[in-house]
This record gives sequence, C-alpha cells and structure tokens, in this order.
Amino acid sequence: MKNSKVVLCTLIFLKFLFSVSVNATEVSVYEKIDLFGEVLEKINKEYVDEINQSESMDSAINGLLQSLDPYSAYMSPDTFNEMQTETSGEFGGLGIEVGMESGVVKVISPIDDTPASKAGIKAGDYIIKIDDIQVQGKSLSEAVDLMRGPVGSSINLTIRRIGQKKALTFDIVREIIEIRSVKADLLEKNIGYIRLTSFNENSGEQIREQIKKFEENKNINAYILDLRNNPGGLLSQAIRITDFFLDNGEIVSTKSRKLSENRKWFAKKGDLIDGKTLIVLINYGSASASEIVAGALKDHKRAIILGENSYGKGSVQSIIPLKNKGAIRLTVAKYYLPSGKSISEVGVSPDIEIDEESDLFRIKTDTDNQLNYALKLLNG
Repeated sequence: MKNSKVVLCTLIFLKFLFSVSVNATEVSVYEKIDLFGEVLEKINKEYVDEINQSESMDSAINGLLQSLDPYSAYMSPDTFNEMQTETSGEFGGLGIEVGMESGVVKVISPIDDTPASKAGIKAGDYIIKIDDIQVQGKSLSEAVDLMRGPVGSSINLTIRRIGQKKALTFDIVREIIEIRSVKADLLEKNIGYIRLTSFNENSGEQIREQIKKFEENKNINAYILDLRNNPGGLLSQAIRITDFFLDNGEIVSTKSRKLSENRKWFAKKGDLIDGKTLIVLINYGSASASEIVAGALKDHKRAIILGENSYGKGSVQSIIPLKNKGAIRLTVAKYYLPSGKSISEVGVSPDIEIDEESDLFRIKTDTDNQLNYALKLLNG
C-alpha cells in the first residue's frame, strides 16, 4: 500500500512538472510575440523612412521559414498565383533553378535550351545583382519575383563565379520556358545516350519509349544516362526511372516527423536494358531526384557514376496553401539512399571524378570532357 502511494505521488509530481514546463513554454512564446509587436511598433515610429507594415510582416514570415533551411519560403498571394499560372504564357522566365545560401541567391542548375543556359549561366553561380538591384538581403521569393517578367523583356544579371576574380554580367531575354525533359542519340554506333533535363510527369514514359527504340538495335551494348544540370522534380518519376535499371532492392526512403510519412520504395523485377553496362553522368547541378537515381544505382553497383559531386539537396518540399490565398513551401521529409546515407548537404560522389569543361552538353563534340571520358571508358 505504501509503495502504491509513493508511485501515485511520483506520477502527480511528474504531471505537475510537465504542466509547468508546457505553461512556461507557452508564456515564453507569447512574450516573444509581444516583443515582436513592440519591435514592429518601434520601427514604424522611429525608422528613418516610412515602411509598409504588410510587407514587413511578409518578410518576417519568410525570414522564419528561411531560418529552417534554404528551401522553405513564404509565397504571398500574388507570388503563389503567379507560380500557378506561369505555364499559361503570361509570364516569361530565364530557365534556372535557384536556392538561397548565406543570404545570397545561388544557381542550382540552368535548364537546357533556356535563355539562362544559352547565355552561359552555370550551376554554382551566385547572383549578386538583378538589373541594378542588390540581391543581398532579399528573400529567395523576392529575388525570383525580380527575375520574372513579360516574355521578350530583358534582364541583366551580375554573377560571382568561383575561380573568377571579376564579377560577370549577362544580358538575358525572358522566354516562355518549355521543358523537353528527354533527349537521346546513338553514339559510336553502339552506345545509347539519354539526356534527362528534369523529372516531370512524362519523363519515365519518354525514357521507356527511348530504351525500347534503342533495344531494337542489336548493336547497342551500353548506355549513358546524363543527369548533369538536372535540378530534379517529381519523386515518383525518380523512383520509376531508377526501377528501369534494377531487378530488386530498395530505391529510396523518406523520413519525417510524422511516422505515417516514413516510407520505402523498392524495385520490381525487370531491368529494361538486361544488365548492359550503364554510366550515369552527374555534376554540381544534379540535384534532388537526380541524386536519388544516381545514388541508388551507385549503392546497388548497377551503374558507374562519372563526373563531379552532386548538389546535395536531399529534402522533400510541399506547397501548403494558407488562408490568405498565399502559401508556404515547407520541407516535410528527407531522402535516404539504400545505404542509409542522407543526400542533404553531402550529395552523391562519383566513382570516377572528371571535371567538366566550359562548353558542355553538346553531343559529339570534343569539348565535353565528361561525355568523352565516358565514351572512351565504354570503348575499352
């Protein structure tokens, strides 16, 4: 009986401590909210210039999200609406995937055959000026808004590039961005070359059809899958395309705070190229879904990964609508390779490291160092 009383008293005491802890946390949060209101009031009264309080609140919300990671951001109702209607042709773009690093907009990848790639923008470039506006201090969504504009209008980007002492400037004309995700060619009469620029809804089916055409050619004995400067896209397509080259085994897993969102995907039997030699090309512009494909094929020793270390974006973002008709882009899970390793901030390292050269992605030229090395490797 005495022991029962001791246990009961202990439980009551723990419950009291938990309650005090929760209440203390709530009080601390409310104090911070009051503090924020006080700071906003002081700025409104004392700051040298008159401010737009609504824009200040948007910046504060975005600052909160971007303090989490470079990929989470706030979209105002106008920005969210523009994102949804971009494909209608009302707005033009440059054709670059961008992220935020240390307060600076960084190019994750230029997309093939878009104004940015034709102008010479590269993965890893830092955008420091958009026209005459300094990017430092701007949020990612604000910088993206500045780069949007009517089709046919021009924009000037000032770029900092690693290895270059002076800033570079690029005059680019906005266009409607139409992404054709799969390109293919027959190289050396016996090598099937497939270039994938993004993972959209039709990518898997396009690759399946292209492999089917290649397999009708009895001379094909090897494949090159080019994922360089591919910024990613749909997880479902990354899983499907990886499955094309595997007979079994784990492809990728996601881990989240919610147990219900922790998932694993596995390959089904049926290697579409029947075990033929496969080389996957990657570089710093290969991100997200590209890294899932390259990482899984590397872990299963199904492909030779050639090129440079990939970008290191191993997280899943969801677009979550808000009551004000805006939205937030929020990281909700992380990818893990079959080996159990996370891609985040690490990327996928190549089996054979070959530096890229300046004139890239022109099939059958002497200037594509990585592709040429892959061809030489396949030819013994």
